[in-house]
Amino acid sequence: MDKVYSMLGLATKAGKVVSGEFATDKSVKSATAWLVIVSEDASDNTKKMFYNMCKFYEVPLYFYGTKDELGHAIGKAMRSSLAITDENFAKSVTKHLGKEAEL
Repeated sequence: MDKVYSMLGLATKAGKVVSGEFATDKSVKSATAWLVIVSEDASDNTKKMFYNMCKFYEVPLYFYGTKDELGHAIGKAMRSSLAITDENFAKSVTKHLGKEAEL
């Protein structure tokens, strides 16, 4: 299991992750999201919606992993999107992602 998933697991245990389309959407719009991750196998509609939303609200967005992997990392069923609501966890995960944000 790579570092990104380990960090997501830790952040989840600390209560700093919201997941699922509705919760992620709400987190971005209420300015509590520091980082949004959308699975690479999410629908084009979902990707486009989060891309536009994150661009508007200036939240870093990454397309990473699969729905299964993201869900498993946070101990839930498949998840196509999640937001990290803690600045330090977001920075740490970003470092491990090791690539530029989509935005």
